[in-house]
Amino acid sequence: MKTNKHLYAVILAGGSGTRFWPLSRHLYPKQLLRIMGEETLIQQTMRRVLRCVPASRVLISTTPAQADSIRFQLGKWKDQLRDNFVIEPEARNTAPAIALAAMELVRRDPDAMMLVLPADHIIKGDQRFQAAVALGTMLATQGHLVTFGVRPIRPETGYGYIQPNRRARLATRARLVGYAVARFVEKPDTTTAARYLRSGNYYWNSGIFVWRASTILDEIARYQPAVARPLQKIGAGLKSGVVAGQAARAYRRLTPVSIDQGVMERSSRAAMIPVDFAWSDVGNWSSLDEVAPRDRSGNAVSGNVVDLGSHGSIVYADRRLVATIGLADMVVVDTPDATLVCPKARSQDVRKVVEILKKQGAPEHLEHRTVFRPWGSYTVLEEGPGYKVKRVTVNPGGRLSLQLHHRRSEHWVVIQGKARVTCGPRVFDLGVGQSTGVPKETRHRLENPRSEPLEIIEVQNGPYLGEDDIVRFSDDYGRR
Repeated sequence: MKTNKHLYAVILAGGSGTRFWPLSRHLYPKQLLRIMGEETLIQQTMRRVLRCVPASRVLISTTPAQADSIRFQLGKWKDQLRDNFVIEPEARNTAPAIALAAMELVRRDPDAMMLVLPADHIIKGDQRFQAAVALGTMLATQGHLVTFGVRPIRPETGYGYIQPNRRARLATRARLVGYAVARFVEKPDTTTAARYLRSGNYYWNSGIFVWRASTILDEIARYQPAVARPLQKIGAGLKSGVVAGQAARAYRRLTPVSIDQGVMERSSRAAMIPVDFAWSDVGNWSSLDEVAPRDRSGNAVSGNVVDLGSHGSIVYADRRLVATIGLADMVVVDTPDATLVCPKARSQDVRKVVEILKKQGAPEHLEHRTVFRPWGSYTVLEEGPGYKVKRVTVNPGGRLSLQLHHRRSEHWVVIQGKARVTCGPRVFDLGVGQSTGVPKETRHRLENPRSEPLEIIEVQNGPYLGEDDIVRFSDDYGRR
């Protein structure tokens, strides 16, 4: 595909993916999972957009809680992406996130056009995707706000629908046609969705868009002034995609608004392209039926599973053996700290379980016991009031940032390898069985100077043990 020099891709990577729990968590969402193939969804998305734009013109829109994991997963392109993260202080839905990215692009290139797409979709048919982007770019240069419509294959109630105005053909390219939008419909009931499916003239809203950055900012200002006015002040202080200080506090006060309901459904500039590539947002467990390979009985099975006589079911085993007998159209997902069992027909309700866990303050909604970082990983072994115990693994040659914590102290015991420790002004090595303490408010760093993994047991003590209690002074992975 011949690329337009003003076209940029913006990957929206700030969602939490609650409907894919317990595999996805608030701090480890669906985009970071390997659902199909050897690469995670965000890695697949990155490769997809690189067929349309170079890596230097890809922006990642995310939140502080997810930025580290995304940088790690996109490490192959770390040099090109180093200054291409647009960090929302807090997720406020898609309209503020897109506006923030658009302001950053206009600052770089007043003629910038944006291909906006979520990080966690599965698309098959790269050439067809590129053709749709090419036509979308053509329409965007004419001032349209373009979205891609996917032909429905079932009466889905979890998606928005778009009806094209067949009498208003805007442009054609190859076998694709761009139309003005006749109407948007938000998540209809089952009867209405079935009628749309039979009519053949309604399409699922894919959540993929193409437009000029300046045009979408104008439309947000027109239809969402309560979002646009604070963002204009915030944008004046935007530096390399980072919102800080007082501007960050103002951003957190923004009312969450989706770009679909807030702008697209109101704008006279809305256009759509019915696309012919295979698409799934894998929004819940039952949607794996669209993309995952199945056995002769129609089961999608992954991991250490023994089954007798089940059919039409989804069974996922993370580490433990999972045995199933005679299931019909069920979902079973087992992880080290949580297990889900539900009918496939109720898989949309998984998000309600997550809401309950969140209200209860249960850690299982937030993250997995094992959390991956650019330097290695840590596993929470036990925690309680005022303490947390972790097993920390540092990859050969890896090191954590030079940092301090305001509200906790740490004690480290080496159980494998050799640790190089910075604690205040001292730098020293520790071997297996040796330990040291790091008082709160003390600059410190842990690194692995050897070619074998380093493992330590870390005991944290303090009134607050959250991962956001960290001040970084130096970091090898570009984290702030």
